[in-house]
Amino acid sequence: MTTTSPTTTLRPAPTGPLNLARTTATAARVLRQLRHDPRTIALMLLVPCVMLFLLRYVFDGSPHTFDNIGASLLGIFPLITMFLVTSIATLRERTSGTLERLLAMPLGKGDLIAGYALAFGTLAIIQSALATGLALWFLGLDVTGSPWLLLLVALLDALLGTALGLFVSAFAASEFQAVQFMPAVIFPQLLLCGLFTPRDNMHPALEAISNVLPMSYAVDGMNEVLKHTDMTADFVRDALIVAGCALLVLGLGAATLRRRTA
Repeated sequence: MTTTSPTTTLRPAPTGPLNLARTTATAARVLRQLRHDPRTIALMLLVPCVMLFLLRYVFDGSPHTFDNIGASLLGIFPLITMFLVTSIATLRERTSGTLERLLAMPLGKGDLIAGYALAFGTLAIIQSALATGLALWFLGLDVTGSPWLLLLVALLDALLGTALGLFVSAFAASEFQAVQFMPAVIFPQLLLCGLFTPRDNMHPALEAISNVLPMSYAVDGMNEVLKHTDMTADFVRDALIVAGCALLVLGLGAATLRRRTA
């Protein structure tokens, strides 16, 4: 007598529009996990503040220098820390098999990426508020424009770092490889964003490259707040470009999300 063993089929992940319930459930799960990882929370929330604090007293004898670069770094530090933490945390879920189990459930890739972005975005709001408050009201950062605009750009930068971290985690096989992406993804933007010299003073080829890098517009947006009392058209353009790049990278992250772990 021949017997046939039942076969199990993987249910394909939903491909429709984002589902709010699935997205928020994913975000809540990620936040619960992060709550039990105080070192990661400290890295995300405290390191940008500590770096700004150190920077302020590095230029203790020249507070004007801190005013010139402090606003730019207020956006750059959150971007770097969110990139690092998000890429490692997402990769950890991939290598542990958690990601594959989640994708075997009725959970779309878009829901998963949006849930991660929502969870880390919540921490990005706290991080940006802490760093902005420290810089303005404790370290004496002198800006001409509204502190709320400064906070907005810092938040968009942190969300961009989150999106980049989610995206590059798809191409790393280990946490060490995820860290190795930082010199490739972050450092060129740091050198070409206009922090060290105005971008129009660079070699034309480097200036052209800087014009397509999102960190350049993050720094430009911070400089607009530093110099102008009102919201300018250039500020709106810079903020929209940073936000658009974050959404684009999140979409690419959803498209490159693989079901099987390496």
